[in-house]
Formats: sequence, C-alpha cells, structure tokens
Amino acid sequence: MELIVLDKSGKETGRKVSLDDAIFGIEPNEHVVYLEVKQYLAAQRQGTHKSKERSEISGSTRKLHRQKGTGGSRKGDIKNPLFKGGARVFGPKPRDYRFKLNKSLKRLAKKSVFSQKLKENNLKVVEDFKFEAPKTKDFIQVVNNLGLANKKTLFILGESNKFVYLSSRNLQDAKVLEYSEISSYDVLKANEVVLFEGSIEKIQENLRK
Repeated sequence: MELIVLDKSGKETGRKVSLDDAIFGIEPNEHVVYLEVKQYLAAQRQGTHKSKERSEISGSTRKLHRQKGTGGSRKGDIKNPLFKGGARVFGPKPRDYRFKLNKSLKRLAKKSVFSQKLKENNLKVVEDFKFEAPKTKDFIQVVNNLGLANKKTLFILGESNKFVYLSSRNLQDAKVLEYSEISSYDVLKANEVVLFEGSIEKIQENLRK
C-alpha cells in the first residue's frame, strides 16, 4: 500500500511512501484492541478509594441490647452497618488496577487500529517539518492546510520535536506524540492520524518484532 506524502502546506510533494501490509493492511482484531484500551484506561485509575470498616470508625462497642428475648433483631454495637453512621459492608479499599498484556498482543492491537484508520481513509503522511519557535498559530495553520480543522487529530513524530509539541499543546483537538509513546487508545480516539514521514519506518520496525 502506498500513500502520497504531503508537505505542511497540504500540497502533494510528488513522493509516495510504502506501507507494510503486514502492519497497515491486516484484518482488525476488535477483541485485542478492546483489551489494550481496557489496560490503558485501567492504568489511569488512581485506586485511592477507601471507606471505613467497623474497626476504623469511632463509636461505642457496647452491645445495644441482649441477644435474645427482646423481639428485635441482633444488632451488636452502634457501628453496625445497619445504622446511620455505621460502617460500610465490603467497602472499597486502595488497589492497583493495572494488569499485564503480552507484548505480541499489544503489537497486534496497534496493527489493528492502524489498519482500521487506513481502511477508513483517516491516515495521512506529512513530510517532516520543524518550527523555529513554539507558535500555536503556526500549528493551527498546518492543521487547516491539511483539512483537519475541528477534527480530533493525532500527529505521530519520528523523533523528538520540541517546538512542534509545544505549539500543539494548547489545542483541544490536536495531540502530538513520538512513535514510541503511542497506544492503541490514542490512535482509536483520534478521528484522523497524521504520520510524520520519518516515523513510518520506525513504527514498522517496532511492530515487526
């Protein structure tokens, strides 16, 4: 599969790049993508939730009334979960929500989302460019030139590009990441994915392992 390389003004450069069908042309595996997105979102959770158990709240431990003969239920002390201000039954405790996925599965998930974007014609290639200084206005101009205004767009860099990253940081609909930082969630969430020309071979090399 070949894609035309655009420049930052949105015009064709006359060059094409070849995309590996084993990475950008597979049949997407939805379940694998689901697992990686689930792992990504689980890792974002702080897991600091906590409610107090009977031993942790203040209150008398005196038995409220005798066990039998009153006609009422057995209640124990005032910290019983049945009472207002009592403890919570099986309440949440701090925990780590992260879980492990095999590297091969995560690679398959990324191949799947890239293939889906290409299938939907939501993948573009732009030649590498840099800014002399961080300017949001210049980045907005590039986005408009590529016809991506008001679309959630993910730009994938082949190497660190500080000024391009800083120029995009104030924009709600644009996200800039290096090829080594991307997750299936980032690609899936974007309406359009723009690959810097220098990132393609690195992505392919990374996903062939």
